[in-house]
Amino acid sequence: MMNRWLCGVLGIALLATAGCAVTFAKRSPWDIQQLAQLSDELEKFKTLAQLKAEEADELRRAKALLEQRLSGAEATIGYDARGVVTRLLDQVLFDSGKAKLRRGALPVLNRVAQVLKEVPDQPVVVEGHTDNQPIKVSGWASNEALSLARAQAVVDYLIKQEIDAGRLSALGSGESKPIASNDTAEGRQQNRRVEIVITPQGDQAQRRGRKSWFGGYSK
Repeated sequence: MMNRWLCGVLGIALLATAGCAVTFAKRSPWDIQQLAQLSDELEKFKTLAQLKAEEADELRRAKALLEQRLSGAEATIGYDARGVVTRLLDQVLFDSGKAKLRRGALPVLNRVAQVLKEVPDQPVVVEGHTDNQPIKVSGWASNEALSLARAQAVVDYLIKQEIDAGRLSALGSGESKPIASNDTAEGRQQNRRVEIVITPQGDQAQRRGRKSWFGGYSK
């Protein structure tokens, strides 16, 4: 069984690198766990196979450290085309409509900073995201402005934790990159987030609009 599953992973990975489209039928014979494992392995193959061996190892180590240090925190960690992504919902970091870090967010960001110190050569992009609800009372000009201010607040805090400012950049994507439907309260909550992305050296993958696989599910 495991051998057949591994062959399927490698076969789909080879198709992906050859430029072929890979799709899944709506009614797959595989169970949900196998699909989750396959999607995660496929994304790791696509992301890491393009890097030098040493840097791929560094990103793997960063992901393992984040999973260890943030165990129990409200964080999700995975690979996508940009690198290693740590997702934090806005409610973990900020009060509603605010861009000042909550006191409760600091222990989580302290642990992230410790990991960044252990992979000192990797650039880091902090991306802010919102749902699609218009801003009414918080005073921000737009969702993009709020998302950028939140990303910058995280960057500023990481600099205070002695992370080299030259490694860090902030991006505000507003509502343009949802990972769930904005038609439900639960989906909007998922979209209001900050992503801390450890990227490959000299790589601009964070600017690519590629579909990502995260936590085993297509976003």
